[in-house]
Amino acid sequence: MRTIKFLLLLIAILALSACVAPVAAPAESGAAGAEQPAAEGGKLVVYSSVDEENARNLLNAFSADTGIDVEMVFLSSGPALSRIEAEASRPQADIWFGAPSENHIVAKERGLTQPYMSPEAEGLDDQFKDAEGYWHAFYMNPLGFGVGSDALAERGIDPPTSWASLADPAYEGLIQMPSPQSSGTAYAIVMTLVTIFGEDDAFQLMADINPNVQTYTQSGTAPSKALAIGETVIGIQFTPAFLKLIDEGYPVTLIIPEEGVGYEAAAMSVIKDAPNAENAQKLVDWMLSKAGQEQLSAQKTYFFPVRSDVSAGEGVPELASIKLIPYDLEWAAANKERLVNRWVEEVLGQ
Repeated sequence: MRTIKFLLLLIAILALSACVAPVAAPAESGAAGAEQPAAEGGKLVVYSSVDEENARNLLNAFSADTGIDVEMVFLSSGPALSRIEAEASRPQADIWFGAPSENHIVAKERGLTQPYMSPEAEGLDDQFKDAEGYWHAFYMNPLGFGVGSDALAERGIDPPTSWASLADPAYEGLIQMPSPQSSGTAYAIVMTLVTIFGEDDAFQLMADINPNVQTYTQSGTAPSKALAIGETVIGIQFTPAFLKLIDEGYPVTLIIPEEGVGYEAAAMSVIKDAPNAENAQKLVDWMLSKAGQEQLSAQKTYFFPVRSDVSAGEGVPELASIKLIPYDLEWAAANKERLVNRWVEEVLGQ
């Protein structure tokens, strides 16, 4: 009986071994003795705050180019930062991919990330990288107005061309924009206006625009969705969704206000003590390379590349044609509660 049990156990072990896929062995030399190129391979765990579709397309292109197997977990900015902090003693991910650069500044200050000076970052403007290599921006999106051109034409109204023109009574009830109480996009609008006009004049302008605002949305991307279905005529947010609507044939015009616009610069950081730090660095290098930046247009992300030698793609305005308004991110973070409270009191009148 013991002999039979032993034989059955041995057969089971052999059968199980046959089902386990072997680890890929190094390539052997060909018949003529030619050396075969070694595959890079390996694993990379990514916490992504880029929208899921675009993140997956970009990371799939990275995997195709490098052979690195990517596992992606989608987390918006706040939850991603909280999870990285909770896992700090035993990191479960290798890189934080996406979220505005100010979030990565916070991660650096909390000791959650590690520096890496990518050779591909040498040509980037200083606003798109940390001087010590803790984070690198890999795309940016300016603010803009998405305008339903047919709807305005039917009303006999010219489209707005500036922030100041949004206060024109002709636009009463025609504007949707996000609320800074819930939206980072909206706070970028507030900071843009404060930087352009000065704080007091900016708040007076926002109060003057308020009667024209149909809805302050909770989400930063909601105005473009309302524009697509005709619920609003003018939407204000970051530009990618407007560019997508135009590409899909919607009667929408993108307007960059003449005073200039703030922007978001989505960044990436290698997580401190990452299990696969070397592969995380490879993603940083690839994403900042010309080939990686070209994937932004190839994958129809509608994001603007941060490299000056890469085109944003057909239909996307040249970055050089847009007046960008940078602002002090640390000051913005330190004054956010005060400015949002002032917005509630002076713009909403509550």
